[in-house]
Amino acid sequence: MVKKLFILLFTSLLALPLSTAVFAQDAPKETKAQEKAEEKAEKKAAKPARWDGIVTRVNKDKSTLNVRKVGSSQERTVEYDSSTKWVSQEHGKKKVNDIDADQVKDGDRVITTGTWDKNGVLHATLISKRLTPL
Repeated sequence: MVKKLFILLFTSLLALPLSTAVFAQDAPKETKAQEKAEEKAEKKAAKPARWDGIVTRVNKDKSTLNVRKVGSSQERTVEYDSSTKWVSQEHGKKKVNDIDADQVKDGDRVITTGTWDKNGVLHATLISKRLTPL
């Protein structure tokens, strides 16, 4: 009888650490999946929206630009405000010039970055006028 109790005790002492090790290995898999999902969401949130093309209409009263994508008929509205940074740059050059909103006209090529709203309007944080045509 003592021998059976000793075997039962030894088996339980051996089985408990092994089962704990098996369950401990499963937990990080869930954590890694959650970390990957969070990392992907952070990258998406951190990456600013971008729209570039030719300015088709400037509305200074509403502080908007209509920009048509080059080689396409897709056109989006870009809203700007007093916090929007305006710059101009020649294609392939490092030098960036600060400009104001009055220097962007219909037919100019621009690259805009900011955030999209629910209505598909880009709220621009930066509008870069390209000085050389494509």
